[in-house]
Amino acid sequence: MKESGRKQGAASPCAACKLLRRRCAQDCVFAPYFPADEPHKFASVHKVFGASNVNKMLQELPEHQRGDAVSSMVYEANARVRDPVYGCVGAISSLQQQIDRLQSQLAIAQAEVVHMRMRQFSSMSGGGTAGNSPENVSPSSRHTQTQPTMSLFTMDMVVDQANIEESLWSC
Repeated sequence: MKESGRKQGAASPCAACKLLRRRCAQDCVFAPYFPADEPHKFASVHKVFGASNVNKMLQELPEHQRGDAVSSMVYEANARVRDPVYGCVGAISSLQQQIDRLQSQLAIAQAEVVHMRMRQFSSMSGGGTAGNSPENVSPSSRHTQTQPTMSLFTMDMVVDQANIEESLWSC
C-alpha cells in the first residue's frame, strides 16, 4: 500500500483536507488515496459523490479494498464530469458499439479469406474455365465490378433520397 499522502515528518495536508480546508489528522482516511500532489482526483470525486459519502464508503471497506474503490470512484467521477447523464455507461456503450462494428468487419474479412481460399483451391484442382463465373467472384469484388462499395449509412441515404423523389413525383 502507498504511504500516507503526506511526506513523513511534514505537516502538508492531503488533497482532500486541503480542498475541504481542514486540518489533516494523522489517521486521515483520505490521505493514503488522495495525495497532496494530485488535487484533481479528490476534486472530481468530491464534486460527484461528496466528501461525506466518500468517507463513509472508505470506512466501510477493509483497507486492502480501499485503493481499488478509490480508483473506481475517480474513474466514475471523471466520466460523470465529462458526461453528466451517462457517465461510465456512456463510455461502455460507445466501446461496445465499436466492438460490434469491428466484429462485423472481422467476420466479413474472415468470410473473404475463406472465399479466396476456396477459389484458389478450385483453380488448383482443375476448375480453370469457371474462374470468372459469378460463383467464383468474391462478394466484395462483385461490388467493385458493378458499383462502388457503399456503407449501410450511404445506402440508407440513397433509399431515403429515392423515397423523397418518389413522393415528389406523386404530388
